[in-house]
Amino acid sequence: MDFRFTEEQRLWSDTLHTFMEREVGRDYIRKHDESREFPDEAYQKIADRGWLGLLIPEQYGGLDADPVMYAIFCEAIAKYSLDFAAAVMTSMFTATNIANHGSAEQRERYLPGFLQGRTKFSISITEPGAGSDAASLQTKAVLDGEEWVLNGNKVFCSGAHLPDTIITVLARTGPDKHKGLSLILVPNTAPGVDIRKLNTIVRRSLGTTEIFLTDVRVPSGNIIGEPGTGWAYIGEHLEYERLSLAASYVGNARTALDDTIRYTKDRTQFGRPLSSFQVLKHRMAENECEVEAARLLVYNAATKMARGERALKEVSMAKVFAADTAFKTSFNGMQALGGYAQLPEYDMERYFREAKHAMVGGGANEIQRSIIAKEMGL
Repeated sequence: MDFRFTEEQRLWSDTLHTFMEREVGRDYIRKHDESREFPDEAYQKIADRGWLGLLIPEQYGGLDADPVMYAIFCEAIAKYSLDFAAAVMTSMFTATNIANHGSAEQRERYLPGFLQGRTKFSISITEPGAGSDAASLQTKAVLDGEEWVLNGNKVFCSGAHLPDTIITVLARTGPDKHKGLSLILVPNTAPGVDIRKLNTIVRRSLGTTEIFLTDVRVPSGNIIGEPGTGWAYIGEHLEYERLSLAASYVGNARTALDDTIRYTKDRTQFGRPLSSFQVLKHRMAENECEVEAARLLVYNAATKMARGERALKEVSMAKVFAADTAFKTSFNGMQALGGYAQLPEYDMERYFREAKHAMVGGGANEIQRSIIAKEMGL
């Protein structure tokens, strides 16, 4: 098998890494992490280049890139921060729900603003009593004439508080556990929507929130597809989400390992570089194996998706292994850097915080392993 990028894919990767180094950079990422501010300038630069439309069909103004090109994008933009990558990716894969399953009116209303960088999207699935068992959610949407009326409580909804954001709410519209769920578009400024930003150790730039919905009314046309189709759409949504997350973990783990290598080569103790000590270089060698293996899992899943095949097992394998790899790599980096690892200007503490979240966000590692086992027939 030939695992090399095509010339087009290589040029795309080079373009993205150059963009991250010259147009974004470590200092910018660090500043927005510390201030807990959304990276508006960098986000707009990405929009201006048309990259927000990677997953949007050309007929709606997008680039209609395949999952491999999308994975390359996610790997590159996570170079310095998983949170920065999430700030971009969250709107992208959520917008595909509208592009793929929305009405003509929804596409005309929301997609142009999204592609221009004005309109953002957020997905709201999790509830205080429904996390890994997402289909047990209790938020309800009841049709009242020409309006849906929503009541409930959502949590860990990333980016829901940002200006001009449309929240795609997974709500119960029928009694069946899975077929009674629907996706409904709710503007974050709608009366009855109470959004509270959470003071988490990660998601500092993008931000994650708790949402209280009290008699929130939206037009009946705000439902995506037909009532009861939400769970099926979420399955498709999660394939893209988990591919993007796994790719971003690989990109950030690569940087964490490169930073560790550079530090241990430059730092001298007992008269020689830290990189010459067997305990450290063996750890870095092991991390090198894991990063490369995780990367292969990502592009195996992306390639299968690009062929139009179901890749639930493959994206789960990629996500769980890449998350573990990002954590191990950043943990070893924390050990190698010692006291300096505690300082924000060395970046490692950010990699470490964000990698720990990777093991839970977007579907916990334990859930990914259960999905893999189910796909194995266990």
